[in-house]
Amino acid sequence: MEIKAFQQWINERYGKRDRERGTAGTFMWFVEEVGELATALAGDDQANKAEEFADVLAWLCTLANINDVDLEQAVQKYLGRQVQGFK
Repeated sequence: MEIKAFQQWINERYGKRDRERGTAGTFMWFVEEVGELATALAGDDQANKAEEFADVLAWLCTLANINDVDLEQAVQKYLGRQVQGFK
């Protein structure tokens, strides 16, 4: 599945509720999932790591949707010469 298709699926399934929750509330859920990913990364359970990566991606798509950001378009900067150096 491509990023655009997944983002659209998330929007179709959860978009109405996500917009009602708003950016601030959605960002808090996203941060919680990042915390769960951090915990999973400290362990040895590969299935749990995969689950938490999926959750973080889903919440990132939600944040992008309610802020009108096309993630597939946004990541194009990494495919060209627009990103230079290291962070």
